This record gives sequence, C-alpha cells and structure tokens, in this order.
Amino acid sequence: MSAQESRGGRGALVGAAFLMATSAIGPGFLTQTAVFTGELGASFGFAILASIAIDLVAQLAIWRTILAAGRPAQDVANSVVPGLGTLLALLVAFGGLAFNIGNLAGAGLGLEALLGLDPRLGAALSAGFAVSLFLSREAGRAMDRVAQALGVLMLALMAWVAFSSGPPVGEALARSVMPERIDPLAIVTIVGGTVGGYITFAGAHRLQESGARGESGVALATRSALLGIGVASAMRALLFLAALGVVVGGVTIAAAANPAAAVFESAAGASGRRLFGLVMWSAAITSVVGCAYTSVSFVRTLRPSFAGATRPMLLAFVALSAAIFLVVGKPVKVLVLAGALNGLILPLGLAAMLLASRRSALALPRMLEALAWIVTLAMGAMGGVTLFRELPKLVGS
Repeated sequence: MSAQESRGGRGALVGAAFLMATSAIGPGFLTQTAVFTGELGASFGFAILASIAIDLVAQLAIWRTILAAGRPAQDVANSVVPGLGTLLALLVAFGGLAFNIGNLAGAGLGLEALLGLDPRLGAALSAGFAVSLFLSREAGRAMDRVAQALGVLMLALMAWVAFSSGPPVGEALARSVMPERIDPLAIVTIVGGTVGGYITFAGAHRLQESGARGESGVALATRSALLGIGVASAMRALLFLAALGVVVGGVTIAAAANPAAAVFESAAGASGRRLFGLVMWSAAITSVVGCAYTSVSFVRTLRPSFAGATRPMLLAFVALSAAIFLVVGKPVKVLVLAGALNGLILPLGLAAMLLASRRSALALPRMLEALAWIVTLAMGAMGGVTLFRELPKLVGS
C-alpha cells in the first residue's frame, strides 16, 4: 500500500465510487428501467448490458486522465482547446440545475409514498437535508458516508424485491446477449441517465479533492471507478430483474401511472409502496448531493473569486433548484433542452480527456483509448440526433 493510500486512500476510493454510483441511480433511472422492461421484457437486458459496457469505457478513460493530470476536467479541457473547458462547465452546470429540479421532485414523491407527506413539503425537507450535509464541519466525509449508507440500503432493498418478484433469470441472461428486439432509444436513454452530464465526472472530482493524483492516483482511480461501476451495475440489474418478474407475472407496468411504484407494489405486496418510497427518496437525495457537488466543482474554477466560495455555491445551487420546483414545478422546456444537451456532454468531455491523455506521461492503454473513441463517436452521433429532434419541438411549443 502506498503512502497516499495509507492516508485515507481507501476511504477516498470507496467514497468516490459510491458518489458516482448513487448519482447514476436517480428517480429518472428507476422510472425508465420499469417502463422499458414493461415494453421490451427480457430483451431490455441488452440495453442494460450495453450501458454497462459504455459506462466502463467512459468512466475508466475519464477518471484516469483527470487523476493523471492532477486537475479538474474543465481545466484539462481548456488545456486542449482554450474555452472548451468553460463550455463544458457551463453545460454541466445548466444540465445539473435542470435535473436537480427533477431529483428534488423525486425526493418529494419518495417521501409522499413513504410518509404520506405532500410532495412539495417532501422536496423542501429533502433540500434542507442536503444543505445540512454541506454545512457540516467535514462536508466531504459526511457526503461520502451518506452515499455509502444509502447505496448499500438501495442494493439490499432491490435485491429483496427482485427475489420476491421471481424473475426468469435464465431468460434474462439469454436475451441480454441475444435480444429478440433492440430499441436504440432505450440504450440512449439509459446511457444518458447513468453516464451523461455530471455523473461521469462526479467520482473523479471527489477522488481528486481527496489529494489523489499522479501514478498512484491513476491506480486508485481505476479501482474506485471499477467499484462504482460494479455497484451501479448491480443496482441496474436488480431493478431490471424485479421489473421483469412482475411483467412475467402478468402485470402491465408500462401503462401504470407510476411504473416503478407498480414494480414494488406488485412484488412486495402491501409494504411495497413504502419500500418504493424509501428507495425513491434514497436515489433522489444522493443524486441531489452528487449533482450539486459536481456542478459546483466545475463552476468554481470559472472565476478566481469562486474558488473560496464552494460552500455558499453549494447551498445556493440546492436552494435555487428547490425554489424553482416549489414555485414553478418542473419547467418542461428546460428539462427537455437539458436532456438533449446532456447527451452531448459525455462525447464532448470524453473527447477532450482523450486528447489531453496524449499529452500526459500516464497515457491511456491503447485498447481503452480505442474503445473510448468508439464510445465518443457513437454517443456524439446519438446525442446530435436527439438535440436536432428536440429543438424544433421547443421552438414550436
């Protein structure tokens, strides 16, 4: 074990991994997985498998490059093309703010199902909880502990629900590699929700903040990224299996008002709604924290005066997200546009990291670099098509 790891490297490794993993499992992911499983059945396993493969390549390439450079992603991008990092930071911040409104809405819905609270009150209380974390004396450690505790809780609950639903595991495995139907929209949606936007950079920035960098930092980043991907992938697979078991049992969850809640209620009976509320709130609040932290980690380098105002910026980010939700509700246009832009953040950021890695003494392995360029081109094409398709709707609405 290196000296760096002996000074808390293991804690930083686990904390960064769970921050990324829990950020990737938000309210939107729960709903999307239930809906697509209802529509595609066991063949949706192919989309899950594809998202895991893309996640693996993108996360490893980005984390290793950031830790090798010893600088945040936006500074690395600016070193490749002046202004590119600033553009990346603005896209991440805009998308993060828009989606944090949705995360708080999900937290409100979770507390409604769990405790019977009004969703707006639940969202306000959840925002207060996030603020209390950032106000704590050791905010980074508190954030890590909450992400780890709620991440383990979600895994345990999802494992129990998946077991209770009795899914056809053999069929799920077979259709994951030989699907009867492939839906590109399902792949793009799941990839965008679990790797897009701020999520890819969340763990890397947290790990870097702990002091990891250089050769030992790259090794730490690789292990942390693999752990985070493993946790997130397990959660995806368990939710898919739970939904599949319900679908095979004859329940039409795709048409339900709340497809994810229908999975829990069908699998766990009377207690299913409260279990759904607990998982939904856990997924939402960890996404609120991860989104706020990562978005601010990008914005605080835009101006020298921002560098010493991290905590006020975190509080303002959460407060603004909550205020917009409480006053306006979900701003549909902003969310749709943010979703379209979100699809471009991954290829833009990944391309910048790949170009920067060429200048580093710790270059990426050739196979990883080649696969990362394939992911960049594929996600860039799909993100561009999505943006082109959505902008006319926004202009005409």
